[in-house]
Amino acid sequence: MKVAIYCKASAQDERPERQRADLEEYAKRMGYEYEVFEEKESGRGTRPIKQSLLKRLRAKEFDGLLIWKFDRWAKNLSELIPEIKDLLIKNVIIISLMDSIDLSNETTLQSFHVMAAFVEFERESVRERVVLGLERAKRAGKKLGRPFGARDRNSRQKPG
Repeated sequence: MKVAIYCKASAQDERPERQRADLEEYAKRMGYEYEVFEEKESGRGTRPIKQSLLKRLRAKEFDGLLIWKFDRWAKNLSELIPEIKDLLIKNVIIISLMDSIDLSNETTLQSFHVMAAFVEFERESVRERVVLGLERAKRAGKKLGRPFGARDRNSRQKPG
């Protein structure tokens, strides 16, 4: 089996060497062929290595994804769940070493599906509450949007 190993430095640990060593050791012990992807730096909200890897996983260049922890793969559940679901649909095996989660296992996979359903339900509930709140504010005559600030006023003044 060919797996992609993904390592990402955290704010507390800017060097992912431990992740890489643990993941490579596991891959060797399991007899996996592997390629390592390290996200050493990422701009605000961007992870170019991860995005490139996602494309390759979706194209079935790898049979599996091996990560140290889910929090190294995604910043939050609303990012994690859709990506993991998409990979599972493509039959990509996902293993999170430190979380002790192997989504090739039917029991663990079913638990993941239940968690995903709750996350989707909560996301839709939040969206619905925001829309209702905005409608209520409009009916109450409140002006929506960013307030007109000093910075805006200064930029609109004619040079004088």
